[in-house]
Amino acid sequence: MNSQEKLPIREVIAINIRAFKLIINRNPKRYVAKALHCVTTAVTPYIAIYITALLINEIAGHSDPARLRFLAIMALVSAAVLALINAALKHWRAYEKEGSWQDFRAVALEKLQTMNYASADSEEVRDKLATYTQSANWNNWGLAKLEETFEGFIRGIIGVIGAMALTVSLFTLSVPMDAGAIVILNNPLFMVGVITLMLFITVIAPMFRVRGESYFARMSDEARLGNRYFSAFGGHGYYNINAAMDLRMYRQDVITTHCNRSSQGAWGRGGSFDKYSRGPVGALFAASAAVGHVFTGVIYVYVCLKAWGGAFGVGSVTQYIGAVSALSSNMSSLIATVGTSRNNAVFLKLLFDFLDTPDDMYQGSLTTEKRSDNKYEIAFCNVSFKYPGSNEYAIKDLSLTFNIGQRLAVVGQNGSGKTTFIKLLCRLYDPTEGEILLNGIDIRKYDYQQYMNIFSAVFQDFQLLSFTLGQNVAASNDFDEGKVLDCLTRAGFGERLAAMPKGLATHLYKDLDKEGVEVSGGEAQKIAMARALYRQAPFIVLDEPTAALDPVAEFEIYSKMNEIVGDKTTVFISHRLSSCRFCQDIAVFHEGRLVERGNHDNLLANEAGKYHEMWHAQAQYYA
Repeated sequence: MNSQEKLPIREVIAINIRAFKLIINRNPKRYVAKALHCVTTAVTPYIAIYITALLINEIAGHSDPARLRFLAIMALVSAAVLALINAALKHWRAYEKEGSWQDFRAVALEKLQTMNYASADSEEVRDKLATYTQSANWNNWGLAKLEETFEGFIRGIIGVIGAMALTVSLFTLSVPMDAGAIVILNNPLFMVGVITLMLFITVIAPMFRVRGESYFARMSDEARLGNRYFSAFGGHGYYNINAAMDLRMYRQDVITTHCNRSSQGAWGRGGSFDKYSRGPVGALFAASAAVGHVFTGVIYVYVCLKAWGGAFGVGSVTQYIGAVSALSSNMSSLIATVGTSRNNAVFLKLLFDFLDTPDDMYQGSLTTEKRSDNKYEIAFCNVSFKYPGSNEYAIKDLSLTFNIGQRLAVVGQNGSGKTTFIKLLCRLYDPTEGEILLNGIDIRKYDYQQYMNIFSAVFQDFQLLSFTLGQNVAASNDFDEGKVLDCLTRAGFGERLAAMPKGLATHLYKDLDKEGVEVSGGEAQKIAMARALYRQAPFIVLDEPTAALDPVAEFEIYSKMNEIVGDKTTVFISHRLSSCRFCQDIAVFHEGRLVERGNHDNLLANEAGKYHEMWHAQAQYYA
């Protein structure tokens, strides 16, 4: 989707309506509050203009004390009442607006979380989301801009209606016939000419502005790149403690500062935004402002000539000048809002291109049998797999059956297919060829979420949150404390837990609690292991579970592995063969194929085998 693309007006309308339905359904009260606040703020000035005009006319005319008293009281009361109403609505609007940015982000994130992993993992889908997100971040394009235009439409429409109500009599009141040459103002053709001139100026001013704004929309691709540089290097090292040592050692601040201040960058002096702002964009915005002032001049001349000719009193001059100026500004705002909506539709289409990503993975409907004895058997039957867009097989002709309650180690060099095997096992991807069976039934026939629930996993790039230790282990706000303690103890975290004064209520890291604790990589890995145990799934997948542990901690984990995992079937992924010796079954992968299988002693005895080769290549480190 090119940000310079102009969409047909019918598609623009359809996209904006769809997007508005999307956001209003998340919090209808927010838009009721916004609409009411826009209505009252748009109407308030006209009430003040009208009452002020009546007061001035009365002062300049009969000066009836009773009438003046009534108008003064009406002015004070209406101002006070409207001020109270506006303040209350402003407070309500502000209250409902809290969390709107999170709502806008949640629209995309919820889709990302619920779509199948194969789609979420594709480069095309990630690019769609990144492009939309970066556009939203740099100039509020997308849903945030739609919310702005919603308020712009309400204010503009109410403002136009109110101004027209106060302006109609400007053209219907006639100059007395004895006013001399000024009587020409009564000529219908003259009035049509004045109205046409006003409308022309009213329309042309926002068109200049919308045209200037379109340059910023067209530059969104470059702006996104500029934001990427700023996000990556703007605070590099200063806010990222992990980069602070490299920053000082290699003076990375010099090159990162250059990236952000380079004249060749989008935001730098001499960059595209600078050139456009000093060139066509600046000229168009200036033209818009200049045309607006021309309109003001035309209004003043026309209204004052009619007042001079005797068509109305001096008080009405303030009414008509204020009303017609407001009519022009509101019409201009309305036209500008329409233009912004059209520019913004391109970015909303980016969002819908992402949201409309099809979930083509079959979800299944069979119930996964719940067995207290954990008697689940999984079999890979002639399974082959290619990643989307690739012509190479990541897995080829794999046939493998898990023995219930067994410890299966999967080993191999980088790129041998170990990670792909895990993704297929957990049904993050479906096989390109062949089938995977659970208790003799193709796993694609099972309810997707129920099938996922029979697995617990500790992936190499696992994620802990800055919540309490108990919440992290249970992956929930509510948890069984005794069960959490048992899982942490079995995972080898008991001694560290005993040193925490707040126990399970201790926050991990200091993002949300200044008394939070920083855990080491090895400690974090033990917490992740405890989380996998807490789920009590019959299958446990451990992807390099001891990669961050020192040799002593690693030995402690392996010596207690049977105690930790109990009767659960465990799949253990590792590139360190010494860590696989506790497994009675080892599967050796090479170039996407299962090339060997057996226990450690049998595999090592095969001098021509891949396992023997890998073992002796690593033997020096074991010694």
